[in-house]
Amino acid sequence: MAGRRGQRKNEYYFDYSLLFIILFLVGFGLVMIYSASAYDASVQMDDETYFLVHQGGAAALGLVAMFVVSWIPYHFWERFAVLGYIVSVILIFLVLTPLGIEANGARRWLNLGISVQPAEIAKLAMILFLASVINKMGRKVKTAKGFWAILVMAAPICLLVWKITDNMSSAIIIAGIAVLMLFVASPDYKRFIVLGSIGVAGAAALVFLIAQSSTTEGLGFRGERILAWLDPEAYASGKGFQTLQALYAIGSGGIFGKGLGQSMQKLGYLPEQQNDMIFSIICEELGLFGGIAVILIFVLLIWRFMVIANNAPDLFGALLVVGVMGHIAIQVILNIAVVTNTIPNTGISLPFISYGGTSVMFLLIEMGLVMSVARGIRLKDV
Repeated sequence: MAGRRGQRKNEYYFDYSLLFIILFLVGFGLVMIYSASAYDASVQMDDETYFLVHQGGAAALGLVAMFVVSWIPYHFWERFAVLGYIVSVILIFLVLTPLGIEANGARRWLNLGISVQPAEIAKLAMILFLASVINKMGRKVKTAKGFWAILVMAAPICLLVWKITDNMSSAIIIAGIAVLMLFVASPDYKRFIVLGSIGVAGAAALVFLIAQSSTTEGLGFRGERILAWLDPEAYASGKGFQTLQALYAIGSGGIFGKGLGQSMQKLGYLPEQQNDMIFSIICEELGLFGGIAVILIFVLLIWRFMVIANNAPDLFGALLVVGVMGHIAIQVILNIAVVTNTIPNTGISLPFISYGGTSVMFLLIEMGLVMSVARGIRLKDV
């Protein structure tokens, strides 16, 4: 009996709840991508399963990678933290070469045999790099010098993603990941209150100045997006068109929706309906009930991350999980805020659900890292 007790103390944890949530989100995402894209795929590609097949292939590869990574001790990846940072920077610069692919007016992808978005690789690289650096700095990270050193190390990738790939949304997500990981390692509220206050004041001042403009000339497309956010109906034929169509989709869905596959806005009215705006199609077809259910699933996912981070065997493992948690949480919040016109329109996908092969593959690799950390937790510690 004593032997069995001793054996149980050495058993390790596997988070089946986390696995179920991940598989559900991937499966639900494939269903919604097919529902949202079948019409456009049929018209443009003469194959209504075009987007489903491509996303399904990427998801299958991502799931294989997730299970492989989950069985590898997470400390194995620490030795590649600096290399990953350097490689992500190189890949961002390669967007400027003939390997870069331009789509929808933006040059954000690479043709490496398959289409790859360097910004998605940069998010994973940043999580791994900062977890390693903060872990090695130890108590020094709590000093003012250590605090600013981490921010300085995180800044180059953020600026490169923003300026070279013209992807401000991904730069904001990467910066958010860095700030959250730093906050967990060094919870000095005063520093973060100062940073937050500066950011909010700067954003408010920018919005105020743009709102006072009598013309869109010289504002650039981001300035036009802010004006369209403030008054989408005034820009219904331009930057406000997508937002209005998304709001029409959400409003027409009611409480329980029109039914899966019954969306009207996806029939050539709502641009990027299988990408950034897929949450509006969810609300139209499954109603407010479906939209809230999706949000609750993500809340459960965040909760599992918190449980694993709190019980992680060491600081490095906890920071890895916190970084992944920050990535998912920030992206979900920003995507839903954009779709509901809570913030200005910017290209942010809904994790696991929006169409995007690189995104789902690297998200699943991140899930593998989280599951690897979870495997290091002894049952008696949970």
